[in-house]
Amino acid sequence: MREKTVYTLGLIGSLILLYNLFTVFMVLPDEAMQGAIYRILFIHVPAAFAAWILYTVALVGSVMFLVKKDFAYDSMATSCIEVATMFTLVNLVTGSIWGRVMWGIWWAWDVRLTSQLICFLLYLGYLLLRPAVNEPTQRATMSAILSIFAFVDIPIVFMAIRWHDARTQHPAPVLETGGLAPEFKGPFWLGVLSFILISGAMVLVRLHQENTRREMDSVRREVHAL
Repeated sequence: MREKTVYTLGLIGSLILLYNLFTVFMVLPDEAMQGAIYRILFIHVPAAFAAWILYTVALVGSVMFLVKKDFAYDSMATSCIEVATMFTLVNLVTGSIWGRVMWGIWWAWDVRLTSQLICFLLYLGYLLLRPAVNEPTQRATMSAILSIFAFVDIPIVFMAIRWHDARTQHPAPVLETGGLAPEFKGPFWLGVLSFILISGAMVLVRLHQENTRREMDSVRREVHAL
């Protein structure tokens, strides 16, 4: 059942993504102010949306592990964070490319950029922490605490372009101000949907791998105890 779900999510997400990329690059016109580079929006922002959703699921899993001490929640949090951190990297790289064209530099210490970089580093620290701790309960507990701590940065990233007088070169949130042209809204939300579906498939794959690894560790400990 899980395997069918993975294939279904991955296939539907990939087909939507391919259709959307064709629309973005072959159908949509250049943007009046930015020219062709604006098309990176349809990868840059959906990647962030997918990452934030997965980080939220990981937060719930981390809290649930601390409450119930059920390793299934730890596996869920880990799987979500691995995939979300990859999407965060995609967001940072595409943003840097976009900034190079629009601002003339690869990186600016813009409040949105900086807070997103901190987010990436915090969750990268989570992923580096796990293999460094051998005892399963201690590893899961420390990981859960770090996951909760790291999530504090997510609202900061989200609000970075909404604070008054914030030091940012990012435009205002176009989805809230109506700055996104009507012909761009369909491809934008299709991009978000495709990234969510693909990320969901990837999380299920990682969740299966994580559960298998935990079972193998349990068997190995039993063998060593004999």
